[in-house]
Amino acid sequence: EVDFWIIPIIQGFVQIEELVVNYSESSDDDKSSPETPPQESSCVDDVHPAFLVALISRRSRHRAGMRYKRRGVDKNGNVANYVETEQLIHVHNHTLSYIQTRGSVPVFWSQVGYRYNPRPRLDKSENETVSCFRAHFEEQLKNYKKQVIINLVDQTGREKIIGDAYLKQVLLYNNANLTYVSFDFHEHW
Repeated sequence: EVDFWIIPIIQGFVQIEELVVNYSESSDDDKSSPETPPQESSCVDDVHPAFLVALISRRSRHRAGMRYKRRGVDKNGNVANYVETEQLIHVHNHTLSYIQTRGSVPVFWSQVGYRYNPRPRLDKSENETVSCFRAHFEEQLKNYKKQVIINLVDQTGREKIIGDAYLKQVLLYNNANLTYVSFDFHEHW
């Protein structure tokens, strides 16, 4: 009976913009930029198609928290600071969607202390993690069918323990709908 007093909210971001692509052979000085006011066009159709572009990010309410204070997975398979971002492009009655998700590595781990970049530690054993890891990816695969996992943790430094635990769980799960890629951006910095 008090539902009318409760206001649902979403933590996220939405932006929708129209983009008109001009394929004319103009010089670089004539091309528009974000600061240049739009020029009138005679026809916005096949000659200058108009795209509607939308970006929507939604942050999960499960395990939201401050960085370094909220890490890993919980007993239900929810990962810390999970965000789903969808990019939609609509042109000529066709809509394309690309979805990217991000979240903490789905193993039991934490970082203790207030100093910058505290050393990570594993909080539960490999066997204790299996069911929660499985729950996380079963939900992901139910929603998205296939996923490419891009592991961004440092593969040689202090985060190695987390990266190794993540890879071990992927290998134990052994699901053909998951593709695992380790990308150490510290090497490419």
